[in-house]
Amino acid sequence: MQNTEIARRGGPQRRRDTLERLAQERDIWVSTSHPEHGPHQVPLWFRWDGLAVWMCTGSTSATARNARQEPRVRLALPDTSDVVLLQGVAECFPAGGVPRDAGDGFAGKFGWDPRTEEGPFVYLRVVPSTVRAWRGEPELRGRVLMRDGEWLA
Repeated sequence: MQNTEIARRGGPQRRRDTLERLAQERDIWVSTSHPEHGPHQVPLWFRWDGLAVWMCTGSTSATARNARQEPRVRLALPDTSDVVLLQGVAECFPAGGVPRDAGDGFAGKFGWDPRTEEGPFVYLRVVPSTVRAWRGEPELRGRVLMRDGEWLA
């Protein structure tokens, strides 16, 4: 399939567009895996702090349990015509032990502070090791923007 309506962006523009989306978007798909139960995928609210994606979920959720057992995760922004995929290792922080700037930033973005809730919550922090971004077939070549934690563009 070839789509001639999409203008191919260069790497620096893709990186700028990707960082802008990470700063502005609200939801991200989180894919985890369990050795016995297989893959698990859910959308979560997230905050990008410039280096890492911060999400929050119930401490007993399948996402949290899977991330503790197998911390390698994949993340995806929800727009399939402007794809952004991230891969990294999730670190888990109990709500009471999350760094203050991360907790405050999350609460500021969403108007909800899991640190003040009665139920147990856990924050997941993912520093991307790989970032891929593309808009249609014309951008499949050069879609890897970050490899091994280093920006290529």
